[in-house]
Amino acid sequence: MERKRLEPHEVENGLAGLEGWKAEDGKLKKRLKFENFTESLAFVNKAGAVAEKADHHPDIKFGWGFAEFEITTHDSGGITAFDFDLAEKIDDLES
Repeated sequence: MERKRLEPHEVENGLAGLEGWKAEDGKLKKRLKFENFTESLAFVNKAGAVAEKADHHPDIKFGWGFAEFEITTHDSGGITAFDFDLAEKIDDLES
């Protein structure tokens, strides 16, 4: 997977294909809502397994009824195609 930092127009094009994600401070970000803590934790655990398999680890914050994801490729200094790939995999878990 390509780990070259994307240009701003490439990031905007990538965001057009994702639901609820935004680009901010060189990261892809998304906040999800859940009914309770148990659902949040279950989703975070599934997303963590996907991230581990991809060897790409987002920053995750979660609590009662929410989970927040921030994805960036640190060694590229910003958002890459690798980040969009992980965002899509996280979105697939919502289905």
